[in-house]
Amino acid sequence: MTHDVARYFLPLAIGMVFFGATQVAAAGEVLVFISAFAKGDDGAIHAYKLDTETGALKLSQRTTDAEQPFYMALSPDRKFLYSIHAAGEFGGKENEQIAAYQIADDTGKLKLLNRQSAMGTAACYLEVDATGKTIMVSNYSSGSVAALPLKADGSLGEAATFIQHKPEAGADKKVVSHAHCIIVSPDNRFAITADLGLDQVITYQLDPAKAKLTPATPPFVKTPLGNGPRHLTFHPNGKHLYAINELKNSVTLFNYEAKTGSLTEQQTLSTLPKDFTGQSYCADVKITPNGKFLYGTNRGHDSIAAYRLADDGKLTLLSIDPSLGKGPQNLVITPGGELLLCANMPGNNVVVFKIDQQTGAIKPVGEPISIPSPSCMRIR
Repeated sequence: MTHDVARYFLPLAIGMVFFGATQVAAAGEVLVFISAFAKGDDGAIHAYKLDTETGALKLSQRTTDAEQPFYMALSPDRKFLYSIHAAGEFGGKENEQIAAYQIADDTGKLKLLNRQSAMGTAACYLEVDATGKTIMVSNYSSGSVAALPLKADGSLGEAATFIQHKPEAGADKKVVSHAHCIIVSPDNRFAITADLGLDQVITYQLDPAKAKLTPATPPFVKTPLGNGPRHLTFHPNGKHLYAINELKNSVTLFNYEAKTGSLTEQQTLSTLPKDFTGQSYCADVKITPNGKFLYGTNRGHDSIAAYRLADDGKLTLLSIDPSLGKGPQNLVITPGGELLLCANMPGNNVVVFKIDQQTGAIKPVGEPISIPSPSCMRIR
C-alpha cells in the first residue's frame, strides 16, 4: 500500500454562564465546530448547536474565510479556535498554515486573528497545551512536528520549535516519516506523537512557556512493523495511552509512566470483525469522560468499534456498529458522555449516536446532517 496523501485524508461545558459579549447557552445545548475539508465555497468552519437530549444539530454560523480547513483545536479557556488552513494543494510543495480565530459569541461566530506556517506539508493535527501558551502541529507528508507560541490575545507567534523526524540508522530505504498526531500528557509535561511511517510513538519534553520540545528519555517506543499508529488518546486517569493503528486496523494499550513519559505496550486488539476480508484503515479513537468505554473508527468497513475498559486499562470488544456513512474520519464525545458524534468525511455527513451509560452501546439519534467532507469536530 502506498503512503499517498489521498489515501489517508480521503480517508468546560457550554452550560456554564459567561458574562459580557457571550450570552448564556440554553440548558442541554453545546456548541460544535465542524470543519468542511473542501475547496472553494464548500470549504468552511461550521458552528452547530447540539441538543444533548435529542441529538439534533442546528446550524448556527458558517465561517467562509477558512480555506480547506482540516484539523482543529480549542484553547483551554474556549475563547479561541485554531484550524489547519490549506490555501493551495493540501500536502503539496507549499507548507500549510495554522489559522487563529477568536470565538466572538456563543453562536460560534469566528473572527480571524492571524495565520502562521505549520512548518510542513499535509499538516494534520493540532493540540494546545493546558496553559494555553503553546500550540503543536504534526505534518504528515513532510514528517515533522512544530510548536508555536500563543499570545495573550489568542494570536499565533512564529514557530519556536521544529523537529524533522527521521528513520533509525539502517532502516529500509522505503521507511519515511509520517507524523500523524501530537497530544499533551495529562500533567502537561510531555508531548507525544504517533508517527505512522516510522511505526513509533515519540515522546518530547514540553516547555509551554517557550513553546519548546526536546526529546525525552527514552525518546520513543517502537510498534510492530506496519502497524501505522495514527491517533492517540489518554485515559482520564492518566495511567494509560491508547493508539489506533491505521494500517493494521487495531488499538494498542500502553501503560504510561508519568515521571519519564515512557510507554510500555500491554495489549493490541483488532477493530474489525474476524470474517472481514476487504480493505479498511483506522482513523480516530476517543474515550468517554468516565473512562469506561473507547471507540475507534474503520474507514472501508465504515464502522465504529466499541470497547469496555477495565481498571487496568485492558480492552474488551463490545460491538462493531455501522458508522452510517462512508469513511468515518473523526469522533467527538459530549462533555457529559451522553453522545458520540461521527464525521463521515467522504460520506459527507455527521451522525449522532447516543451512548448507553451502562453498556457502552451506541444507537443513532436525531437526523444525520449533510456537510461537505467533514474532517474534524470540536465541542466548545
